[in-house]
Amino acid sequence: MPLAIDSLAIQAPGDAPLFAPVTLSVDAGTVTTVMGPSGVGKTTLLHAIAGHLPAGFELTGHITLNGRPLNGLPAEQRRIGMMFQEAGLFPHLSVGDNLAFGLHATVRGRRARSQAVDRALAAAGLEGMGERDPATLSGGQRARAALMQSLLAEPEAILLDEPFSRLDQALRTGIRTFVLDHIRARSIPALLVTHDPADAEAAGGPVIPLGEVAAVNT
Repeated sequence: MPLAIDSLAIQAPGDAPLFAPVTLSVDAGTVTTVMGPSGVGKTTLLHAIAGHLPAGFELTGHITLNGRPLNGLPAEQRRIGMMFQEAGLFPHLSVGDNLAFGLHATVRGRRARSQAVDRALAAAGLEGMGERDPATLSGGQRARAALMQSLLAEPEAILLDEPFSRLDQALRTGIRTFVLDHIRARSIPALLVTHDPADAEAAGGPVIPLGEVAAVNT
């Protein structure tokens, strides 16, 4: 499977494991949803997979992506994208420069990079907004820009940490559809953390109630 987790458990300093060991596999183009009560470790699970586990936390088990072991690799070598509640755009860069920051290293040359950014802006419905300050974008526009920033890095998997939770209800359905459709179109595995059953339903994949099950295969 493209993204596979085998007996993964995380322990906080001087504390018991956050949840029962998790074993799961997520196929290309599948969006698997992780749900559970606050504090159970959903976001920490994503950070462990991405290589951002806070200092002092201990991880046991194994993580592989397209057959590559990820344990011990720094985050920048894992080829995993992330989206958060707040769109991760740099306030000191224009919208276009934010997207250019995410470009994969294989896209070289000013013209090629500019064209890649323009295509991404157009795909996100942000055509002509490359020079704008991210602060001038609406919440939905920022979410679309943040997704494109992540996808331009050509990740092999993507992790979604409640990326729709701060959107107005009127925007949420449309942005959720936009994000999930783009992930499926690129056939990459995804893990979605959410408290909203509607998000899980839209994702269409298996739902993992973290802390209640030890193994799920998708």
